[in-house]
Amino acid sequence: MDDNPQRSPDQGAQPRQAAQRPVAALGQWLDRIDPGTHRRIKGLRLVTAYGIAAALGTLQDIAHSVPSTVSLGYLAGSFALWASVSEGKATRAESSRDLVLLSFAAALGAVLFVVLSRPLQLAGRAGPELVLVTGAFLVGYLKRFGVLGAGIGSQIYIGELLAYGTHLTIADLWAVGIAALIAALASVVPRMLSGPAERPVTPAVLAAGPQPLPGRCSPEFLMGLQAAIAALIICLLNGLISLEESAWAITASTYVVAGSASGTIQRVRRRIIGTLIGVPIGLACLPVAEHAPLLIWAAAAIAMIIYAMALPERYDVACGAFAFTLIVTLAASGVHSIPLLAARAWETLLGGALGLAAAIFIFPLRSSNPER
Repeated sequence: MDDNPQRSPDQGAQPRQAAQRPVAALGQWLDRIDPGTHRRIKGLRLVTAYGIAAALGTLQDIAHSVPSTVSLGYLAGSFALWASVSEGKATRAESSRDLVLLSFAAALGAVLFVVLSRPLQLAGRAGPELVLVTGAFLVGYLKRFGVLGAGIGSQIYIGELLAYGTHLTIADLWAVGIAALIAALASVVPRMLSGPAERPVTPAVLAAGPQPLPGRCSPEFLMGLQAAIAALIICLLNGLISLEESAWAITASTYVVAGSASGTIQRVRRRIIGTLIGVPIGLACLPVAEHAPLLIWAAAAIAMIIYAMALPERYDVACGAFAFTLIVTLAASGVHSIPLLAARAWETLLGGALGLAAAIFIFPLRSSNPER
């Protein structure tokens, strides 16, 4: 029986209302970042694509028939995830076509790394890493061909990065091709199901940079040159002082370069803010990652959905979500070394600083749009 029969019904509702306030606040925050919920649909799609590709890649009938020194599921999942991030068309047919092209662009990047890195191994520790300079250039230069061009450039670099990180060899090329096929299938299926509920980012948000000036190279060429020079400097530093996670620095220097010096400054500032927030939160979750990996993978999936929602216009939020995802997924995969995770964090900041320096001092670009 109720010990207080005179209690008002409003008194019982108050605890429920207090519990609902954080949920309501979270919903309002998500609505500010993603009005209309369209990017949330894309976030769910890219997480689904990764899951399907990783699952197909681990099937016994497929994995055992493909000789490889690296996990086929990891390769396929990575190809599918980043293809889904880069795709931005309005119709199912166009999106499906681009997803197939983007999946094979990542495979092309992996093949380029395997082929080009072999002679560069004679140059020492940083030799194979020099191949990433070509991908860094393409990330900027191919933006001149629109959304698909930008995505292909990014996918080529990601393919090179995956090949570098997993030490792919000639013997793994068959696995790379199979991974691309799996990734294409795994990324197209969720896009066919999302349909009109998902809308691409407006062209104004995706504009690459300033208009070309008479007598000068295209802005996209200069963006590629800036990223490539910053990546080359990092390779040289790696050869001199042996950076522990130099590929992370190259990645940061590549993706902070925008269509103008002011835009690069904004991206570097937002990347630093996001990294300084996302990394500590991820480190705080390391005990959970060790004892409840399923929970941490669910948190990583939610963070990637937030990443997809925020990427076009809130680069700081996107970087924070991605930094958190990297830390917790590494921990869930068995990487718990604090010095290693710290090296990846500070070398990411180093790469961002070098990308900023390249944008300011190497053929600096100016734009009327401060975000680019």
